[in-house]
Amino acid sequence: MITLFHVSDVHFGAEDPEAIAWFGERVAEEKPDAVIMTGDLTMRATRREFERGGDWLRSLGVPVTLEVGNHDIPYYWDPFRRLFAPYQRYVAIEKMIEAELDLPGVTIVPLKTTARAQWRWNWSKGRVSPGSLRRALAMIAQAPRGNLIFVAAHHPLVEGGTKGTAKTRHGDSAMTALAEAGAHAVLSGHVHDPFDVPVERSGRTIRMIGAGTLSKRVRNSRPAFNEIRLADGKFETIARTMGREPQRAISEDPEHPRV
Repeated sequence: MITLFHVSDVHFGAEDPEAIAWFGERVAEEKPDAVIMTGDLTMRATRREFERGGDWLRSLGVPVTLEVGNHDIPYYWDPFRRLFAPYQRYVAIEKMIEAELDLPGVTIVPLKTTARAQWRWNWSKGRVSPGSLRRALAMIAQAPRGNLIFVAAHHPLVEGGTKGTAKTRHGDSAMTALAEAGAHAVLSGHVHDPFDVPVERSGRTIRMIGAGTLSKRVRNSRPAFNEIRLADGKFETIARTMGREPQRAISEDPEHPRV
């Protein structure tokens, strides 16, 4: 069995020290095969926040792959850096960004959903560009036959019924394209509450899975992360909430869900 820990929105600069320690203890004791971080490692994309976040991820002692979130890009009040040098401060984590994971039976495919600028006021929301989608589809096409395929993005491509929203432009059509290409799930963050919902596309079911937050910026749930267990070509998601027993989310089999 392969075990993945899916974590998101740690927001160094506004992190919850107790939640950070709790997650580190779970990694040390349970030794997952890898950690998938779906963005917003930092709060304001400062060099110091990236250094602290990178040190923390490396301290986990397991393979890590990291997506970029909207908080990992300089804010609007630094327009020159945001538009022309948004990745300048990534040196502390660059080796982990979209790092390939060598795991039997599963392929992790990155999908960029952040944008330096958009034709709307709220640039924190998601956007899937044609180029980002093409790259993801090409990686899916190259995945070993029979692998479970997880797409890792920061923003949910479609809404998961949470208080926070992503309003990801071109997310719905991207979801359809990913399902048709053979993806089994899209892992995301951004909304700070865990969810796992089946989405029907072109006669297939693709799961939209969101992780909670390890920051002080909680919404409807306490700090949380997802545990994903893979075995025999199937997978299940377990929402792990700080201070509670693990709570099983929807099963990998949409015809026989377990709650």
